[in-house]
Amino acid sequence: MRGAAKKEMQIILEVLREMSSAVAMEATRRRQRLSSNGGASETTEEPAGQWGRAWEVDWFSLSAVILLLCTAPFLVFFFVMVCDQYQCSVSQPLVELYSGEATLRSIWEKAPSFTWTAAQIYTVWVSFQVVLYMCVPDITHKFLPGYAGGVQDGARTPAGLINKYEINGLQSWLITHALWYANAQYFHWFSPTIIFDNWIPLLWCTNILGYVVSTFAFVKAYLFPTNAEDCKFTGNVFYNYMMGIEFNPRIGKWFDFKLFFNGRPGIVAWTLINLSYAAKQQELYGYVTNSMILVNVLQAIYVLDFFWNEAWYLKTIDICHDHFGWYLGWGDCVWLPFLYTLQGLYLVYNPVQLSTTHAAAVLLLGLVGYYVFRSTNHQKDLFRRTEGKCSVWGKKPTFIECAYRSGDGSLHHSKLMTSGFWGVARHLNYTGDLMGSLAYCAACGFGHIHPYFYIVYMTILLVHRCVRDEHRCSSKYGKDWKRYTDAVPYRLLPGIF
Repeated sequence: MRGAAKKEMQIILEVLREMSSAVAMEATRRRQRLSSNGGASETTEEPAGQWGRAWEVDWFSLSAVILLLCTAPFLVFFFVMVCDQYQCSVSQPLVELYSGEATLRSIWEKAPSFTWTAAQIYTVWVSFQVVLYMCVPDITHKFLPGYAGGVQDGARTPAGLINKYEINGLQSWLITHALWYANAQYFHWFSPTIIFDNWIPLLWCTNILGYVVSTFAFVKAYLFPTNAEDCKFTGNVFYNYMMGIEFNPRIGKWFDFKLFFNGRPGIVAWTLINLSYAAKQQELYGYVTNSMILVNVLQAIYVLDFFWNEAWYLKTIDICHDHFGWYLGWGDCVWLPFLYTLQGLYLVYNPVQLSTTHAAAVLLLGLVGYYVFRSTNHQKDLFRRTEGKCSVWGKKPTFIECAYRSGDGSLHHSKLMTSGFWGVARHLNYTGDLMGSLAYCAACGFGHIHPYFYIVYMTILLVHRCVRDEHRCSSKYGKDWKRYTDAVPYRLLPGIF
């Protein structure tokens, strides 16, 4: 049986490789035909850059992909498990494993397993978010000044398409939290601690959905892609599965995998998870600490900012550059809700009451970080909307004219701002994000390193994203990008990096 299964798997992988090669060759032929039809030959300008994910994978990237696929699920389990079994001590289980006091099997057996109760909770949760996303068109933009909701255009894809999106995330968040509040105060259908009480069983449920969605998107890209022109096959199954093949996989006209999974099951839940932690702290100790309140408030500001600016999010790297694979599918279902909320989880097991000075410093750091993050993004959005005809820091903004080509060979023009925060560093919005992340962690005091995993992870993520974004911009804009980096030499920290 094993030999037969192995042979079948080899046949499947061979078929996938042949399909990948065939689609890639067809895409190449399309680009050659477009080029020969004069799509880019009508201008005498020097050829502009062309953006999009790489077609080939180097060994370093492949090794990183395989490492993440093999270790990320266990890393999430580890950080949740140490709170459940070791009061959030990261070192204690390692010491016990080394000394022989514990084994991997004994740790695994102590952890709560999958339950049908958790499965029912998660099924209702995801289904409810799908209904809000698909069946409740946004009306909040009609009475909230400055909020851009309803049908919005996305950014141009590498193939030159512009997708439309139904932006109703803020409305979904408000409805969800209004029902949560009504239940806690009046209906009492379920306990506010329901999320915490089923936390590890819910981990298994989110993993199931994460892998189902990622695998479906992978197979869909081969059999019935939404737009074949925006698919990218590298010829490597592992890389294709993790980083994705389809750029904007959709079911029907409006269910967009990227927008839904990036924002709905995980980020809407983020604030509910924190509220469940606060309710559990109240249940266990009879009070809620100021550190828990700080974590809830600072992270709620970030979540609300995300949904208030969801239309702007359509122009970010997640939507504009990333293809939809395991990286986004599993990451949004599992990594985000479980690891982005570690501070609240830690405070349930280790209630920390901060001094007034400490609490004020954390609040100030978080608010300043948010100000830098939001102001930087606002300047860029204002600059784009007005095509540079605006005022930044009381002056007319300066910029560099750039040109690039989309996949259909068409020449496009863009502007890169060199004024305001964008003249200080090329990614100062990431710097503000890191300041906020550090504030979340500092709210937990300095008793354990467990809650500080978030700032370590965010630093790695944003520095990597910074480098990755610049590599893509360099490919997209060519020599114009070099002019921009000469004008704004620092990435994150002025004078340092």
